[in-house]
Amino acid sequence: MVEKEKVVLAYSGGLDTSIIIPWLKENYDYEVIAVAADVGQGEELNSLHEKAIKTGASKLYIEDLKDEFVTDYIYPTLKAGAVYEGKYLLGTSFARPIIAKRLVEIAKKEGAVAIAHGCTGKGNDQVRFELTIKALAPELKIIAPWRIWDIRSREDAIDYAQERNIPLPVTKKENYSRDRNLWHLSHEGMELEDPSCEPSYNNLLKLSVTPEMAPDKPTYVDISFEKGVPVALNGKKLPPADLVMELNKIGGANGIGIIDIVENRLVGMKSRGVYETPGGTILYAAHRELELLCIDRDTLHYKDILSQRFAELVYYGQWFTPLREALSAFVDVTQNNVTGDVKLKLYKGNIIPAGSTSPYSLFSEELCTFGEDDVYDQKDAEGFINLFGLPIKVQAMMEKKNKLKD
Repeated sequence: MVEKEKVVLAYSGGLDTSIIIPWLKENYDYEVIAVAADVGQGEELNSLHEKAIKTGASKLYIEDLKDEFVTDYIYPTLKAGAVYEGKYLLGTSFARPIIAKRLVEIAKKEGAVAIAHGCTGKGNDQVRFELTIKALAPELKIIAPWRIWDIRSREDAIDYAQERNIPLPVTKKENYSRDRNLWHLSHEGMELEDPSCEPSYNNLLKLSVTPEMAPDKPTYVDISFEKGVPVALNGKKLPPADLVMELNKIGGANGIGIIDIVENRLVGMKSRGVYETPGGTILYAAHRELELLCIDRDTLHYKDILSQRFAELVYYGQWFTPLREALSAFVDVTQNNVTGDVKLKLYKGNIIPAGSTSPYSLFSEELCTFGEDDVYDQKDAEGFINLFGLPIKVQAMMEKKNKLKD
């Protein structure tokens, strides 16, 4: 008997991947090997094995990638200060490369000829998965059912599943598209498809409360960093994933990190989503406070320019590229002295700095004091201003001279 060719499927147990298993068997006659990457989805992974096998997979890998996800993807992005379009902390974006990397590793282990995913032809994730696969295993075939099958909507997908008695986590009535991992939870669809509508936060939020429902008393957190990497929370050293999860609980309880954004997708259209990133928002705020204390002006300002490009690379799925690696190398140098402790006050959705300390602090009380000092000669400022302002003065003199001629 000739063995069937194998395809590895990025499997979440959600609507799309639930129907892709039978679709692949019906249309390609492949042996389907499902891979669920645990990047912090929580209870979503419960009962996946039984479901995958019942719907036609020959086996299911459940891969615990949480600490690697934080250490190798989240923290490099945090150190870069990368934020897409000023709001989005890239929760889905940097989860895709680590998942795709593991898909490639299992495909090679199993001798598979193809990798399949459930990303739509309108979204960013198809690019993120496929660029990673092309970078790590260009020989593998890629199957993207949403780009080739007859199903045209989530409602069609639900009908397809119901015809085959496949249990689903969504209904036609409540049909948000969600993506959850250790860093964030995203929400799209339903009323969010109309940018003029305020989100139904009470029905939407899963990790957080609204600021109105947060406690009337502030919560203080103290975060310790070593070379730009968070290592301790409130004086207690924690593994990477545990630290993020604990901050998610604290931030969520205080209404931190809820954003509503109309973003520019890579494929060209605008989309609207609500993101919950409670712990990540706290870490970004703390990290920035320490950078302001420890990095010199010129380096900090240049790093801010590169941060935007770094965010674009992550959003566009270009993690495994020479440019991203080069930017990370630059960022790592900037973080050599970003070590110390940051205290923040959390209150009803707000993050308020409450003090920072570092052995590498560049803040000098002697230099900046309004009191008497012996280290700064204020007369020096006159010569500095004269030279710094010389181009402005020359421009003004030229303009005045030409006006007189007129």
